[in-house]
Amino acid sequence: MVEEQRQRIEQEMTKMVNELDLQYLRKMQADMHRCAAKCCDNRELSLESVQKCVENCASPLNYAQNYVQKELEQLQNKLQRCVMDCNDDIRVKMGPNPTEAEISKYTALFESCAKDCVDKQLAYMPSLLKRMKSELGRNQ
Repeated sequence: MVEEQRQRIEQEMTKMVNELDLQYLRKMQADMHRCAAKCCDNRELSLESVQKCVENCASPLNYAQNYVQKELEQLQNKLQRCVMDCNDDIRVKMGPNPTEAEISKYTALFESCAKDCVDKQLAYMPSLLKRMKSELGRNQ
């Protein structure tokens, strides 16, 4: 059950990253390479100037990739905190020396709570994707 929830969130995150890649990041990467090639083609520039030029070409893509990574990490952290709260609540309720029947009951309660955490984050992802697209669109 928990594995199924992990797969659900991973699939949605992968889908979101792929959409951002196709719509924004890949174009930014191509632009970066074209820009860097122009820097290298300029025979008037010193070695240091070429390196600085190439770094400047890479900065929009670096910003975008770091931004996406930060947002995904925050999403994962929220999910982890929620699941940890589920775990803490169950441990308090379970007490010492639970019977097999109690363990089964509390396992089901934990899985239900964890599923709710995943559902909550999945429901949040469309607005996160919209916000990320808006941010990436501003930096093209």
